[in-house]
Amino acid sequence: MCGIAGIIDFKGAERRAGVAAEMSARLRRRGPDEHGAFTRGAACLAHRRLSVIDPEHGKQPMVAETDAGRIALVYNGELYNAADLRGELTARGQSFSERSDTEVLLVSYLEWGADCVSRLNGIFAFAVWDERTGTLFAARDRMGVKPFFYSETPGGEFIFASEIKALLAHPDMRPVVGPEGVAELLLIGPGRTPGQGVFRGIAELKPGRALELSPRGGLRVWRYWKLTAAPHSESWEETAEHTRALLEDAIRRQTVSDVPLCAFLSGGVDSSAIAALSGVRETFSVDYEGNGEHFTRTDFQPEADGKYIQIMADYLGVRHTNVILRQRDVADALFAATDARDLPGMADVDSSLLLFCRAVKERATVALSGECSDELFGGYPWFRDYARLAADEFPWARTTDYRESFAAPGALGGIDPREYIRERFRATADDTGALPGDPPEDALTKRMIRLNTDWFMQTLLDRKDRCSMYSALEVRVPFCDHRIAEYVYNVPAETRNRGGVEKALLREALRGVLPEAVLWRKKSPYPKTRHPAYAAMVSAMLRDILADPNAPIFDIVRREALEGLLAEDSATPWYGQLMNTPQTIAYFVQLDYWLRKYKVILAIPA
Repeated sequence: MCGIAGIIDFKGAERRAGVAAEMSARLRRRGPDEHGAFTRGAACLAHRRLSVIDPEHGKQPMVAETDAGRIALVYNGELYNAADLRGELTARGQSFSERSDTEVLLVSYLEWGADCVSRLNGIFAFAVWDERTGTLFAARDRMGVKPFFYSETPGGEFIFASEIKALLAHPDMRPVVGPEGVAELLLIGPGRTPGQGVFRGIAELKPGRALELSPRGGLRVWRYWKLTAAPHSESWEETAEHTRALLEDAIRRQTVSDVPLCAFLSGGVDSSAIAALSGVRETFSVDYEGNGEHFTRTDFQPEADGKYIQIMADYLGVRHTNVILRQRDVADALFAATDARDLPGMADVDSSLLLFCRAVKERATVALSGECSDELFGGYPWFRDYARLAADEFPWARTTDYRESFAAPGALGGIDPREYIRERFRATADDTGALPGDPPEDALTKRMIRLNTDWFMQTLLDRKDRCSMYSALEVRVPFCDHRIAEYVYNVPAETRNRGGVEKALLREALRGVLPEAVLWRKKSPYPKTRHPAYAAMVSAMLRDILADPNAPIFDIVRREALEGLLAEDSATPWYGQLMNTPQTIAYFVQLDYWLRKYKVILAIPA
């Protein structure tokens, strides 16, 4: 895993080499092992490397010499079918000088051009400068695991980077946020509309998309992959067997590493399956100081994780470490988590992951995680409630009126909050296909999967990438294999949750792999702190902000709403079950910090 950045200036890039270097420097946490640059003609490409496979080779930017000109590549990610591609390309007459997947990607482009993306199995964001045609080609993986942001500067340059902070290093970029950006922060946050960079002029290359930039054709973006409806004719037994085979293959491909590898282990079905099938010898879990004595059962989290983590650790015979986080550290890390994400995030759900990854990095460089299973296999309650399936709304963000109540007068610039949400919901819902004759529940389940993979899952993947790469820890997510997504997408709803059991298909596929107590354990979300001391800490932080009459947050948030938030007795969810009142308070603490740290310029019409 790495960080990439670049500038394309058809007027001549030589004058921007120093700017590209500064953009690269902003990404040093993503790639502390090496850095490199390619500057020639219209292109400046920069790379920061975290060495995982073949540390002696794979240096970037990687350049291929051809009779018609050079081809330079910068790449962030892992190709899980690199060995297969190498064999196919060798048979087609291509040659290799090393075993890095970077070279496999470069040679794939040499052989197939832009069509190479359809052959890749992995997580990636990359850019290729092709002197033969004077064009830039870039692409992002199908599921959106690796990030790619871009902008066109007022001076006419095209810039791109793994993180927003690198784009803001360009001297022509200003941290301007208009009404739509405010709407993202208050109505969507901590999620983002796909393609939105919140800052004016900054866009995100959406998952499964590619782009081409040329002096003649300008910028062109297209979709090369999406989940599509297809018939499913396999029996229950065949479907479970097929699912297990796909998962086993995805995990096998993702355990290739020349550096220490481990797995996250929460004691749930997803992480336990990854740990069991991967054969890792070391696992890690996270908890909070004093959480045990303050644990309260809820519908979302009926039991604490500890017992099940121990069952799995004993069952697998692994070296297991339970990382215990101090409440003070979790609160203080809210600011580092904002820096990592370049935006306010999921409060302690982010800051705890950042601290957890920092601890894991002390003993490993690559970790496997069970993220993204729930979005595909239907782990959330809204997959099994027909009324919520059929509702024309994002099931994790049903509080638009509550969110709007925080907006300062005029902050949304005339945007209608309900219409803003409705348009975004419809854009995804209308893009979901169903087969003629599909039962209503199957059609609605496909729609719900798309809503989850395009929206909710992207928030979690943003969190995972930024909070792990902040400590240069590569986290792989085997459930995000696009082959699993394509297959499970078309499994009938009745099969997916057979007998009304959440994730029944996945559990059936894992029979004999996990202990029965873990196999049939009810889903439990990522643990968050329940200690009243944490709530008191973030409340004190917000009170300090309220005591500052010049706090920038008051330009977009009503003071009275923040005072009311501190006085709330009941928890009104801000973002599904993950963010209740303490997390909402922390979100606004992050928002104020972000406005100050990034020197945000608000461009809201009077």
